[in-house]
Amino acid sequence: MQRSAPWSRSRLAALNAQFEPQHPRVVLDWAVRVFGPDVVQGTGFGPSGIVIMHMLAELAPGSTVFFLDTDLLFPETYALRDTLAAQLDVTIERVHGGLSLDEQAEQAGPALWERAPDRCCHLRKVVPLKRYLATKRAWITGLRRDQSKQRANTPILQWIPRYEVFKLNPLATWSRKDVWKYLFAHNLPYNALHDEGYPSIGCMPCTQAVNRDGYTREGRWQGRDKTECGLHVDPS
Repeated sequence: MQRSAPWSRSRLAALNAQFEPQHPRVVLDWAVRVFGPDVVQGTGFGPSGIVIMHMLAELAPGSTVFFLDTDLLFPETYALRDTLAAQLDVTIERVHGGLSLDEQAEQAGPALWERAPDRCCHLRKVVPLKRYLATKRAWITGLRRDQSKQRANTPILQWIPRYEVFKLNPLATWSRKDVWKYLFAHNLPYNALHDEGYPSIGCMPCTQAVNRDGYTREGRWQGRDKTECGLHVDPS
């Protein structure tokens, strides 16, 4: 049975109105003070996530950052993780569902990401995320409203019944230009694949290079109607 939101809708609305014009640092500082060690950042090491990691490292050194390891990430993504771990004062945790690719193939057939990508994402991302967040109170993401039509109405703070946590999207109001300006201003590393035409980087079988003029989620699950892995889709 899902737990109801511990705060009223009016309180959430008031906080969102308060946060809307604020710098993301203000939102993150509030989250750290309110939730303490029970707030964690989830990231795939995209530009937005790196910006948040940098802010957290300055606001609350040692903050927990986690990533979902599907066993299908690009080598460049793992290399970036190691670089960030060495450069920023955060604790990076690997979250894995416990199901190897061979075990998945035995249970659901080979190359599930080609035949049923939603099912593959569910097994390798949604299930382990739900298990991990079960002991947390708040989850920070790098979602931005300019990333896709599906994300255009992303609030800065929301309650997610599916995971029973507060979800914070401190960069919701930022643009891609804002993110890259911050990265360059602070000389932060980023995934080398971005310079090779990959605006959004997920798992290797489901990510392709695209025209640089495309929107920021382009290149994911090309040729399909699918635009989200399911982490940010609440069925309730």
